[in-house]
Amino acid sequence: MNVVDSSAWLSYFADDDNAVAFSRPIEKVDKLLVPSITITEVFKCIFHQRGEDLALECVAHMEQGKVVPLDSALAINAAHYGIEYKLPLADSIIYATAQKFDALIWTQDCDFESLKGVKYFAKTTP
Repeated sequence: MNVVDSSAWLSYFADDDNAVAFSRPIEKVDKLLVPSITITEVFKCIFHQRGEDLALECVAHMEQGKVVPLDSALAINAAHYGIEYKLPLADSIIYATAQKFDALIWTQDCDFESLKGVKYFAKTTP
């Protein structure tokens, strides 16, 4: 199973230098888990930069995977991971989701770089 974090989704939708790497897990929708927090982050960013229509189109693409809602058990696990690894809130939810399903996280967010179960790609600069 794969979890693609928000930074990787944005890379994919922007078709930047890392987009090809992130296309592998994104396009395998039968193995794709989508933490609901990533929908929030991606929608907000694309809506702000490019408008609501494109943001909704991107969310529809994300929803082809299995959307994992934040329930209380996942929230508590996320809090533990946030404290243990000093992760920001959204990252701790993404990490907890991946851990729950024994999934690999695909990211270019350096907050995840040293954690187990992470496929990290450094951001490229224009």
